[in-house]
Amino acid sequence: MAKKDEDDRKKGQSTIALNKRARFDYFIEDRFEAGIALEGWEVKSLRAGKIQIAESYVIIKDEEAFLLGALITPLMTASTHIHPDPTRTRKLLLHREELARLIGAVERKGYTLVPTAMYWSKGRAKLEVGLAKGKQAHDKRAAIKERDWERQKGRLTRH
Repeated sequence: MAKKDEDDRKKGQSTIALNKRARFDYFIEDRFEAGIALEGWEVKSLRAGKIQIAESYVIIKDEEAFLLGALITPLMTASTHIHPDPTRTRKLLLHREELARLIGAVERKGYTLVPTAMYWSKGRAKLEVGLAKGKQAHDKRAAIKERDWERQKGRLTRH
């Protein structure tokens, strides 16, 4: 079983979706792994890679975490008697201690919960949730400048 997991990681099969925009818009200070309550057609779509989490966010309501705005495109082969909702609210599965910590950070300290990645772990879909603070415009400009410098440095070392 461990051999198969290592092969999947080498091929890049374990990652379903990345939210690169989150790293640009926020300072991510801590990360949590959460399970997701999915329907059968959603799992099939995830296996086909039909998900977008760039515009999604996580809210906490009644001491439970929910993923809003994630778009899981249904496959054309979905059953005819099921009417899939691609942007439905999905419940996130976290431990009580993790939820308590997130509630404290979001309500008292002004943090935001942002999904950063979705991946497979032991055959189950997991969502990486980042505890983040928003960046100001000057911080984003500095990140762009740093990224451009890294590209230029790479070009110079190649030649």
